[in-house]
Amino acid sequence: MSYLETTKDVYKEAALTPDVGLCCTTNPIWELPGLKIPRIMQEMNYGCGSTVHARDLTNNPKILYVGVGGGMELLQFSYFSRQENGVIGVDVVDEMLEASKNNFVEAQVQNDWFDPSFVDLRKGDALNLPVEDNSIDVAAQNCLFNIFKEEDLRKAIAEMYRVLKPHGRLVMSDPTCEQPMNVELRNDERLRALCLSGSLPINEYVKMLTDAGFGTIEIRARKPYRILDPKNYPTDELIYIESIEVAAIKDPMPADGPCIFTGKAAIYFGDEEYFDDHKGHVLMPNQPLAICDKTANALASLGREDIFISESTFHYDGGGCC
Repeated sequence: MSYLETTKDVYKEAALTPDVGLCCTTNPIWELPGLKIPRIMQEMNYGCGSTVHARDLTNNPKILYVGVGGGMELLQFSYFSRQENGVIGVDVVDEMLEASKNNFVEAQVQNDWFDPSFVDLRKGDALNLPVEDNSIDVAAQNCLFNIFKEEDLRKAIAEMYRVLKPHGRLVMSDPTCEQPMNVELRNDERLRALCLSGSLPINEYVKMLTDAGFGTIEIRARKPYRILDPKNYPTDELIYIESIEVAAIKDPMPADGPCIFTGKAAIYFGDEEYFDDHKGHVLMPNQPLAICDKTANALASLGREDIFISESTFHYDGGGCC
């Protein structure tokens, strides 16, 4: 049995018998006017964060969500895209698609604005999406890509890139780990399916995205997630896993490399009215400007004593330099 077959079995079980502890989401349930999340959807919230951000979802976007779970994020996306088939949900597990479909019946009872026709559920594989080229404004996945091994991960990212419109965005939440994991952990198919042993360091994760062609990367959140300890897992040392929320935007790749926002800011505190680097970045006195890592390096190379550049906070919420 391949690791992908093991993964399908894990989520088949989770569809038939909701497993509240399967994933440990670090986000509270969205509370928006008129939006009520059925309890069954909360119990089947098999993610490690959230991919639903209001600033991504203006003007009734066409949305793709891969790995439907119990349908909670599909419902949340429908809140912002109230049109027939406005949200496409893709899953390879028949039982999960059926569970999500059933949960929408309860969602309709609790939300008078919601119609199940807003969601188009499709049987499909993340490695071969049943979606047309350049047709999606916002694509999302939550705690799915970390399950894939390297070759399959590259395929899954390439598929997301293919279906996105120019300047469309891929919004993700995944576990990451900066420590090395041993071969036994990496090859444990069930731990990989449980979103634990497939975690990559952030720099490797981001490089996968830029290698696929995404010209802008935003790291929006970085949070504690899980511990793998020697008592309960095949490891000699304690391993700390975090979850990150990332947006990869299908912008053209700049000639000097991608714009990667890791939460750095520049502050000018000199004597002039402002500082202009003549590359599109104007710093007003004592007013932080969010900058990508590339711009941070360029400003630092100037050697000025009146420009402060912060370390990465791994929290970026827009307003940047590019």
